[in-house]
Amino acid sequence: MSDPVLTVEGLRKHFVTRKGFPKPRTVTVRAVEDVSFRIHPGEAFGLVGESGCGKSTAARALLRLIEPDAGLIRWKGQDVMAARGAELKALRRRMQIVFQDPYSSLDPRQSIGSALMEPMRVHGIAEGAEARRRAGALLEEVGLPPAALDRFPHEFSGGQRQRIGIARALTVEPELIVADEPVSALDVSVQAQVLLLMQELRRRRGLAFLFVSHDLSVIRWFCDRVAVMYLGRIVEEGPAARVLADPMHPYAQMLRDASPLPDPSRRGVLPRILGEIPSAANPPPGCPFHPRCVHAMPRCSQVMPRWTAAAGEGQGGVACHLHG
Repeated sequence: MSDPVLTVEGLRKHFVTRKGFPKPRTVTVRAVEDVSFRIHPGEAFGLVGESGCGKSTAARALLRLIEPDAGLIRWKGQDVMAARGAELKALRRRMQIVFQDPYSSLDPRQSIGSALMEPMRVHGIAEGAEARRRAGALLEEVGLPPAALDRFPHEFSGGQRQRIGIARALTVEPELIVADEPVSALDVSVQAQVLLLMQELRRRRGLAFLFVSHDLSVIRWFCDRVAVMYLGRIVEEGPAARVLADPMHPYAQMLRDASPLPDPSRRGVLPRILGEIPSAANPPPGCPFHPRCVHAMPRCSQVMPRWTAAAGEGQGGVACHLHG
């Protein structure tokens, strides 16, 4: 396998806030804790978990949209954490993001043409008539007419706005797209259209994707490999086909069993997910999943499980005492 384009090791992000009245206290929210993964050229890597597990924070931290507290981030061997000024600007051209909300991710006062041409000007790719020509071609590539350049975001539907968001990410010709829940705010029929568009762009442009989602059916269809996050940590990682068909971690099994299948012959009673995800400000000791785990043992509440490789080359691994 070729060398990874993106390597993330030990990524950590904590938020410190003040809570309580009338005597507020300082609280540390451990949003991301010791997250590591790699993405190879042209690969779609999924990051999945319940809301609040830290997957979107991890995605934004690796782009330095929010600054990580610790960890190593390398783009083709280059240290992203150490990059400053022009070096960081050049790195951001290689890695772009498509946000979850197509309504708030576009400036309502800025025309679509201006939104697409501004990144080209900032990165010295094109200006004036050439930038407008490139912007029109990008709109056509994502399924919108070039005439949309002179219109404003409020004139488009949610699916059209997300297509514009994808076009904006492509303006600087990136190699990696971070897709942060890109279809969760869209109707199901529109979701399918946007996913097909992203898959076609991935094939045609050779793009790599970090695809953040809570929807296992989307991950199953789009991604080559997947990492399952729980309370800021990756608890299982491996090929999507293996992880979603035969998960090793009880939490991954719970997510898989709770995901409905679009097959009437296989319908059944969905299992009830036990409990609520604990607060990242006060995580349980030992394995963070043990209060909700039906297989919990005494040591699960005392010792953090070690990472154990799955059987077979390239099959990933799991952090669970059942396999340690």
